[in-house]
Amino acid sequence: MFGDLFEEDFSFISNNHYGKGKKSKPRVSEPPAPRDFTNLSGIKNQGGTCYLNSLLQTLLFTPEFREALFSLGPEELGTLDDTRKPDAKVRIIPLQLQRLFAQLLLLDQQAASTTDLTESFGWSGHEEMRQHDVQELNRILFSALETSLVGTSGHDLINRLYHGIVVNQIVCKECKNVSERQEDFLDLTVAVKGVAGLEEALWNMYVEEEYFENDNLYRCGACDKLVEASKSAKLRKLPPFLTISLLRFNFDFEKCERYKETSCYTFPIQINLRPFCEQTEMDDSEYMYELFSVIIHKGGCYGGHYHVYIRDVDELGNWQLQEEEDGLIEEKDLRDTENAKETENPLAVLKGILSEEEAKQIPVDQLGQKLLEKKGVSWNKKYRKQYGALRKYLQNHPQIFQLSPDGNKVGLKETHKLLFKLDSHGQNLQSPSQKNGVQWNYEKNPPRPRAASAGCHWFDLNDSKVQPIKEKDIEKQFQGKESAYMLFYRKAQLKRPPEACGNPRYQIPEHLLNEMNAANTELQKKRAECDSANNGIDLHLHLSSCYKFHNGALHPSLSCKESVVDLTIDRRKTLGDLRQAVLQVLESWEGDMVLSMAKPLPAGLHLYQVLDGDELTLDGIGLADGADIFVWNGKEVGGTKVLTGPEHEPVVLNVLRLAEHNEGGKGQHFSEVQHVFPCSTSLGQLHSALAPAGGIILRNGSGADTEAKNWQVFHEEDMKETIQSVGLRDGCSVLILDSHDQSFVNVASGNLTAFTYDISWLQVKNFCGVEEEAKHVKITATIETVMSDIKMKAIREFQLQEELGNKSCLRPVSGNGKLLSPVPEDYTVKEAELKMGSLLGLCHGKAPTSTQLFLYFMVGSDQNCSPEMEIVVEETASVKECLNLMLEKSGLSGDNWHLRRLDWCYEAGEALSQQNATLKELNVCRGDTLVITEGKLPEKGFLKIPIWWLKPSSHKKHGENAQDQVNGITWKMEALQVSAAAAPAEPTHPGLDLCYAGRIEIAGEASLEDLKMQSVVPWCLCHGYWF
Repeated sequence: MFGDLFEEDFSFISNNHYGKGKKSKPRVSEPPAPRDFTNLSGIKNQGGTCYLNSLLQTLLFTPEFREALFSLGPEELGTLDDTRKPDAKVRIIPLQLQRLFAQLLLLDQQAASTTDLTESFGWSGHEEMRQHDVQELNRILFSALETSLVGTSGHDLINRLYHGIVVNQIVCKECKNVSERQEDFLDLTVAVKGVAGLEEALWNMYVEEEYFENDNLYRCGACDKLVEASKSAKLRKLPPFLTISLLRFNFDFEKCERYKETSCYTFPIQINLRPFCEQTEMDDSEYMYELFSVIIHKGGCYGGHYHVYIRDVDELGNWQLQEEEDGLIEEKDLRDTENAKETENPLAVLKGILSEEEAKQIPVDQLGQKLLEKKGVSWNKKYRKQYGALRKYLQNHPQIFQLSPDGNKVGLKETHKLLFKLDSHGQNLQSPSQKNGVQWNYEKNPPRPRAASAGCHWFDLNDSKVQPIKEKDIEKQFQGKESAYMLFYRKAQLKRPPEACGNPRYQIPEHLLNEMNAANTELQKKRAECDSANNGIDLHLHLSSCYKFHNGALHPSLSCKESVVDLTIDRRKTLGDLRQAVLQVLESWEGDMVLSMAKPLPAGLHLYQVLDGDELTLDGIGLADGADIFVWNGKEVGGTKVLTGPEHEPVVLNVLRLAEHNEGGKGQHFSEVQHVFPCSTSLGQLHSALAPAGGIILRNGSGADTEAKNWQVFHEEDMKETIQSVGLRDGCSVLILDSHDQSFVNVASGNLTAFTYDISWLQVKNFCGVEEEAKHVKITATIETVMSDIKMKAIREFQLQEELGNKSCLRPVSGNGKLLSPVPEDYTVKEAELKMGSLLGLCHGKAPTSTQLFLYFMVGSDQNCSPEMEIVVEETASVKECLNLMLEKSGLSGDNWHLRRLDWCYEAGEALSQQNATLKELNVCRGDTLVITEGKLPEKGFLKIPIWWLKPSSHKKHGENAQDQVNGITWKMEALQVSAAAAPAEPTHPGLDLCYAGRIEIAGEASLEDLKMQSVVPWCLCHGYWF
């Protein structure tokens, strides 16, 4: 059940075995959460260790056990640092238990981990996921501790605290002889079935007698015969701590299944064990026990969950029920509300701030920030409703405050400055430290005093969660599926020393105190780093001095890097803190400072709401990480008034007009210009700006699922609508048709009649120029635009001679930069199967017509030896005619050649064997690559087969048989890798005893014997070889 925890070969003493082969578990990036208001730490559940957690918490809150364990020092137990040292004697289990207890008492975390402890048990991963019985664990863990502490001063720790004795007696009715048998126990197991409660169960066990009579007699040793007798049991020795296990799980013999006893079973908070003891003459205090722990099981006999109710004997936790805490909070809020009703005259406050300044005048914004720092509340929140804006209030008191000519700076007049200093020594003015009971410097979150405890309180420790409970809540665990399973009592006469009360450091060894202090320091550091990372936001400050306003939006007059200042700040700080931070960054700022939310749009930077309310937190006003903030005076930028807000958001529209020339007769050309308008612009204003001489405006009205786009006319009744209301957004296109172009439009239906095609662009790159880097242009086109029109438009854009139109063509450019076959000039974009946005190359050479094929060809399939060439042929040309043209262009002659297709491996593939068939009949397409291959193709029905001869070997290896020779020849032939399309460069192959004999043309229906005879005879006659 528990791995190698309980082996009896003293494996509890480590000899450099601890931790071998263990992989440390990955650490979480987030530090563990601190303890909650109870100030008690829970224990993490590793998957199925709730039963272990409940028992460990019970042992922790048994102070005598805890302190006895802590009393064992490194000189007896060793140290965990020595586990890897050779011959080191380390008692791992008690050391890990000490360390866990110290973490539970002192480490500021919500829940501690038992991973190190369970690894010291020798548990594997699956053990941590399996749930076991807590009563069994209690016995086994005590046994393991006893074994681990052999040879130390704590060898009797378990016996000293938990050991008790039960004596069983049988009394003979005739001779009165008493037979005794004594039993040791660490816990008592009591029945639940058929019993009302604990006291009745103990009465049945230790008060009631069993009689031997009638057919059930007892053989007395003294009488040496069967006699009547009585049997009873008594508690002879009581331990300081009494552990009671309740037999909740039973077996139903009729149903042959286990079940959990959920009937009511009571147990007292205090119990007097005198009636159950053998010796009853001692004082009552010797028999009184108090309940301090109840381990609870929730579920059935095949699984469930454990948690524990514990009485905090040393008062280490803060006990405060939620309803009582809510009452305290409400009372505090009421006091704060009453205090907030008191207001004061702002005149004295402002005079006090200005009198402390060394400079004659300070910026008005800085005065507002200093007021926020002094009072903890901004002017707008405390005084604006009654006295108006701060600047206006200063202007209304010219006899006291002196403002600069531009109204951006303020100071006290000299006479009032002197009077204020004189009055500050009298009794009329309040001291700077306090006014009307409001402190100038205070802690926002003073520590809450520890609740006064009227005695020991109970807590529910449920794995990581700890919460206070009332003592009467224990009664809820008398019965049901969630009910008490183990009870722990302590002697009432065990008193705790006063210095242990509320002191979790009591009796903890110095080395563990130092370790926990260091761990807490590291935790605080990690939490600070995590807190900074989670709450720090990066803001981009755009400075108005680096911007200019034109074309409806703000644009940087410098580079983006120079016009933007990055600032990192905690999101929990106030807007006043942000304003002060900006002032510190911009030391040279003068005048009013207004912070506005900004957003980069396609048209440029646009401003939205002004950030106001210095007492509000940045998180509260919705300031997110990466936000853009514009710093300005709130009125103008570079002398230009700036309109802000969503109603003035600029929209970039693509304005299209019909081109002046329409070449080719198919499709249309458009010119395009981008314009920026506020989204609140009406269509009437848009019409006046774009078509002042008259005309109509059309918008693209097709849906996203429509292939072709429909242009719709804005009618007269639409002119009052705004750009935003009709759905025009950034990048939308509008078409302006002048009066002479309106023949394309059916005004009644509002649709274009001449064309309904998508307007887009193609890119053209100039390959006709002499520059090293070819230029690009973007040509407006539709799917019905003719390629010749695109070519002429590109020639004009490149400012080339018009005559080049007859000597050039357009060729698509592939993704790897290769020029593909030219596009016929009478094709439209749709017929040429071009996608909008494709890249075309303007190249020298006339484009093929629709009846011609543009082909690539090479001599041989090795591209490194033969460059790829191009040719234009008629699709009605035969294979033979095409071959002759290619041979002529490549400078070859003769009739010992044929054509093959290039396969997908870029090697010579299928031969074009039908010499008189046309290219069109053989499905040769534009852009295909053909290979000129040496050798004449055999006639139809014949094959050409290469022949190799094996020379007679002058030596033969010893033991080599005929099959070995055949295998060797086969291997050598495979090594040659002879291509069917080309003869070998050398007729002989060195080292292989092979000689190339040439190719034989033979009918495909010939037999192997015919092939053999046709191959052997000529070669033998000419060279004298024998087969």
